[in-house]
Amino acid sequence: MSIFKRIKDVTLSNLNAVIDRAEDPEKLLDQYLLDMEKDMKEAEKSVAKQISIEKKFKKQMDDARDMRDKRQSQAEKALEKGNEDLARRALEDKNKHQETMDQLSSSYENARQSSQQLRDQLHDMKNEYEKMKAKKETLKARASSAKAQKQINDSMSGFASENASAGFDRMSEKVDELEAQAETSREMRSSNTSLDDELDALDKNDVDDELETLKSKMKEKKETE
Repeated sequence: MSIFKRIKDVTLSNLNAVIDRAEDPEKLLDQYLLDMEKDMKEAEKSVAKQISIEKKFKKQMDDARDMRDKRQSQAEKALEKGNEDLARRALEDKNKHQETMDQLSSSYENARQSSQQLRDQLHDMKNEYEKMKAKKETLKARASSAKAQKQINDSMSGFASENASAGFDRMSEKVDELEAQAETSREMRSSNTSLDDELDALDKNDVDDELETLKSKMKEKKETE
């Protein structure tokens, strides 16, 4: 199992456990991205270590190739000078470097393939992180909207309860009762006002009669003079 698959499995396992007990999805999304960032840093260290191994094998392989070519050239020069024994020893050492190069070539190729595989996996991991980062704001907005809707629904459920409905019905009855009392008071005041007007009218008629009597007296007085 590659380190990236192990990291991914552990991360998903932890994420699922957190989701089950999560109360704030927005904080969970932020924490999930932080965890992914930590995982990527660990993955980058593993890639760097593998690349270092790849470079080490390549250098050793190149050094062995250079020594092989050098001994080949030295063997040719020894033969040109008539030193066959020296040429033989140079060729023997050349063959040793060739064997070393062949072994290192296999190790280098394996290391190179492993490095490339890890690079590809890290690339996929970063792409997944960028996708999650892009989705974060949308998911946070949806979570915020869902929480607001839940709060409204919870509040509305209180309004729709039987106790609240009974309370408003009782208030409506109380208002009806107050309105009835106000109407009765108005009618009583109207009745009292009519009686006062009638009594005032009687008083007004007496004054008029008295005025007419006074006028008659004054007229009679003038006639007698």
